[in-house]
Amino acid sequence: MAVVVMKFGGTSVATVDRIRNVARHVKREVDAGNRVAVVVSAMSGVTNQLVGYVREASVLHDAREYDAVVATGEQVTAGLLAIVLQSIGVPARSWQGWQIPIKTSAAHGSARILDVLGGEIRKRLDQGEVAVITGFQGIEPHGNRVATLGRGGSDTSAVAMAVALDAEVCDIYTDVDGVYTTDPRIVPKAKRLPKVSYEEMLEMASLGSKVLQTRSVELAMVHKVRTRVLSSFVAPEAMQPVRAGVLEDIGTIVCDEDEIVEQQVVSGIAYAKDEAKVTILKVEDKPGIAARIFGPLADASINVDMIVQNITPDGKHTDMTFTVQASELPRTLEVLKSAKQDIGYFDVKSSADVVKISVIGIGMRSHAGVAAMMFKSLSEKGINILAISTSEIKISVLIDAAYAELAVRSLHTLYGLDAA
Repeated sequence: MAVVVMKFGGTSVATVDRIRNVARHVKREVDAGNRVAVVVSAMSGVTNQLVGYVREASVLHDAREYDAVVATGEQVTAGLLAIVLQSIGVPARSWQGWQIPIKTSAAHGSARILDVLGGEIRKRLDQGEVAVITGFQGIEPHGNRVATLGRGGSDTSAVAMAVALDAEVCDIYTDVDGVYTTDPRIVPKAKRLPKVSYEEMLEMASLGSKVLQTRSVELAMVHKVRTRVLSSFVAPEAMQPVRAGVLEDIGTIVCDEDEIVEQQVVSGIAYAKDEAKVTILKVEDKPGIAARIFGPLADASINVDMIVQNITPDGKHTDMTFTVQASELPRTLEVLKSAKQDIGYFDVKSSADVVKISVIGIGMRSHAGVAAMMFKSLSEKGINILAISTSEIKISVLIDAAYAELAVRSLHTLYGLDAA
């Protein structure tokens, strides 16, 4: 017997028929003797509809009431799945985040999980009951209001439950059958990764891969929760149930790098189209100027990614280029405009017609020349690099959006990731 946490995303529960299919996946694990907790998202499109209702009611609205509205999507799914499970002979009940409780911070709309008290859930699992839990939500510190975790928060809910229940695995069921070396829609030769390290998955999630939410990967990495990405559209009968210590070789297992026997130098190519480039021209080159630029942006909670500084020919001024999320570009320009007198710049130029391409792999720690290969390949394709940032296991470059697909395909081939 194993404790298994199963999470099903919006496309997996988009209709009652699909919820019936989810119930069959759950029954497979129950019939094998496993104790099962299920975390569900809202039905596909429902959260967007609820957000639309809130904005239609008032553009400026109370974040607490926003959470009260959008949290209802998961409640509907949880109730429906519990009903379907009961109808096929599987004891089940639905749980809302506040009933467990899942304790969160007070940041409505983007709360972080602080603690999960899983005692009651574990007792019910031991009694053979399936717990169907609303994802994406918990209860804020004062215990009075529902708080939601932000987009993709159900992934984080699932990993947090897996930690609280000391689960064998946290299975994330989506509309894809695993994590791929890059987007198969751009590179048909992309291949599924049987295993990927927490560090690599964290980089992929933060650099454009939409398979898992970044916070969920962070949580899994800290607590060493083995997390598996699977497709809910594979017939439940064609999959094997989880057995203690053994996972079927399907999907992608996100795990510690020690579990990965053969580590490729590069594991994947990620891209992010939601980037915007901002360049501040002719800033005086003196100590403290960077703080004057990025301090106000930090105060406005605007995250800055790549930063490039170039000294102008006169040697007295500098041009500062950095990137932000495209959705934050108007606010970024407004903050810089307000701080212009303190910064003392000549002009600001911006563009949202850029894309960030990233090469990711834990094997890069012990191999030299990965960056040189990347830069040479892009040069041969006539692709100009606008900015560069690196970490121990990734290299990111900013390029014109028009070259995004060409760059991804070229780099995918360059590092030997094309499927045989």
